[in-house]
Amino acid sequence: MSSEPNVIEHLGRIEAITPTDIRVVILSQSVCASCHAKGVCSAADAEEKQVVITKPYHNFTVGEMVKVSMQQSMGFKALWWGYLLPLILLLASLFTLSAVGFTEGRAGLLSMLVLIPYYLFLYLFRGKIEKEFHFDIVKI
Repeated sequence: MSSEPNVIEHLGRIEAITPTDIRVVILSQSVCASCHAKGVCSAADAEEKQVVITKPYHNFTVGEMVKVSMQQSMGFKALWWGYLLPLILLLASLFTLSAVGFTEGRAGLLSMLVLIPYYLFLYLFRGKIEKEFHFDIVKI
């Protein structure tokens, strides 16, 4: 669906507008099945996904159809923070705890507990992390 290389695009409808933000509902499409970026794009998994775009000076209206896009590298960054880094932490702690003599059950349980501070960190710094992801919006 992307007209530019390394850009992920989805069609959406503007649901709400504030003076600084635009909330867009991404429309589910069967095109997602053949998209090369569906593995890193959460819009491919959801029936309806909302995206908030910071755009203080705009001329959009509620209900208008738009195209939402982001760089493919942002999708890979989300994949890293959401899936790969927690998996690495989980496996590293599992192997480390097993190597120092914990039983498999205890090592597994303690490894899962390692994810609690990780997700707490993500939650506490969500505002800063959110600013790293930039969406663009254009009229159709």
